[in-house]
Amino acid sequence: MRAIVLDAPRQPLRPAELPDPVPGPGQALLRVRACGVCRTDLHVVDGDLTEPKLPLVLGHQIVGEVLASGGRFAPGARVGVPWLGWTCGECRYCLASQENLCDRARFTGYDLDGGYAELAVADERYCFPVPEGYPDEQAAPLLCAGLIGYRSLRLAGDAERLGLYGFGASAHIVCQVAVARGRRVYAGTRADDDEGQAFAQSLGAIWSGDAAAGPPDELDAVIVFAPVGELVPAALRHVRKGGSVVCAGIHMSDIPSFPYELLWGERVLRSVANLTRADGEEFLALAPTIPVRTEVETFPLEEANEALDRLRRGTLRGAAVLVP
Repeated sequence: MRAIVLDAPRQPLRPAELPDPVPGPGQALLRVRACGVCRTDLHVVDGDLTEPKLPLVLGHQIVGEVLASGGRFAPGARVGVPWLGWTCGECRYCLASQENLCDRARFTGYDLDGGYAELAVADERYCFPVPEGYPDEQAAPLLCAGLIGYRSLRLAGDAERLGLYGFGASAHIVCQVAVARGRRVYAGTRADDDEGQAFAQSLGAIWSGDAAAGPPDELDAVIVFAPVGELVPAALRHVRKGGSVVCAGIHMSDIPSFPYELLWGERVLRSVANLTRADGEEFLALAPTIPVRTEVETFPLEEANEALDRLRRGTLRGAAVLVP
């Protein structure tokens, strides 16, 4: 099969011809129809996440057609493969419905080969039926940008005035969910990102502007999607007493020191780690009812490096998706 492979951090991905993967017990063999390009992929390539399987086929927002099944899905079914690829089922976290924190978890496109390829295998227990009504390329970002964004939104609580700092793949999905629920969304971007600010307002944000400076109104919560540690104390300055700041990324640059008064007043600062299967089932049932629409730019599989570079430079509108 054709695949795009990472041999070492901080090196371009290379095209390769690999043996077709063989599914094991309980696994499905999938023909990849689309695979989203996630900022987590970029963190793996850039060496921010330091323990990937190498060589590695990246990609954890896979929409695939089942070719062979362990029994859960019929051949021809369309399924989605997310970041969480396997958990032990027996540790304290798994037994407490916190499988996203499993110490032995394996992740698609990091510990397990992913979807930057023509074929992939995945544990059927961690795959989701893809909702009808979404073309393959528009469904792909739902599987991480959507799921992590939705988990972050839940952990932000019932915020009436919600800040979304970093308006990329996740934020443009979360914005739609929040607006549909009657929230007032404030979108923070780089100061000079006029296009991103206009995009946010087209999706229902009532304000968009410089995230570091903040909006004119005090917020109930902020979700920080941008991997920029300097935005954390800024977000704490922008939330009311009792408000919360949720850091949604798997990696972030160092958070600078800040005075205790920014946290005082029972403000809450927390992170989001991975996702659970329950998150996926809940969000993928919800998305068509809003309906969430994803803005995507597609790239041929061979242009994976270009897609990652566009993500690194912040010149994508919405999400990038590879199509084999």
